Amino acid sequence: MTGIEIGAPLAREEALKLRAGDAALISGVLYTARDAAHARLIELLDRGGELPIPITDAIIYYVGPTPAGPGRVIGSAGPTTSYRMDAYAPRLLDIGLRGMIGKGRRSPEVIAGIKRNGGVYFGAIGGAGALMARCVTAAEVVCYDDLGSEAIHRLTVKDFPVTVVIDAHGNDFYEIGVRNYAEGGMKP
Repeated sequence: MTGIEIGAPLAREEALKLRAGDAALISGVLYTARDAAHARLIELLDRGGELPIPITDAIIYYVGPTPAGPGRVIGSAGPTTSYRMDAYAPRLLDIGLRGMIGKGRRSPEVIAGIKRNGGVYFGAIGGAGALMARCVTAAEVVCYDDLGSEAIHRLTVKDFPVTVVIDAHGNDFYEIGVRNYAEGGMKP
C-alpha cells in the first residue's frame, strides 16, 4: 500500500496537513485502549492524577489485541468500533491527544474536539487484524494488566495502514463518500 508517511507521536502541524480520504502509513509508537481503559484514564484525571502514558501528540488505537502466538510480537490486532470511546475522547483531545484509530462514525462532540485541537481520526480495516498485526514490531503492556487484552499496550509500528476519516478541519470521509455516491461521483 502506498500512502502519506507519518510518524507517531503526531505533531499538530503534521495533523493539520492531512485531509479526509488520505491513505497514510504510520510508523512509530501507538498506545492501545478500549472503553474500560478509557474509563480508568478519565477517572484518574478526575482525581487529579497523572496519566500512565504520554498523551501529548499521542495516537490511541482502539484495539484489544489477542495473545501473541509462538514467534509473534502480538496476536490479531484489528480495530474495534470507535463510538464506545466517544464519551471519553473529547477530554483526552483537550489535553493533547492528537489521533485515534478505529472503525465507524464519531459523535458530533468528538468531531468538535478534533477540530478544536487539531486532531485526526483514522480508520483501520475491520476484519484484517492478522494483517494489521504484521505491522507491529514491538508490543508491551504499559498499565491495567488486569484488563487482559484491553490493557493499555505500547506498540511500535512500521507502515501501519490507515485512512484519514475525520481531518483536523472536521471533514468526514464517511459523509464525503455518501455525498459523492449520491451525486453520481462514485459507481457501485
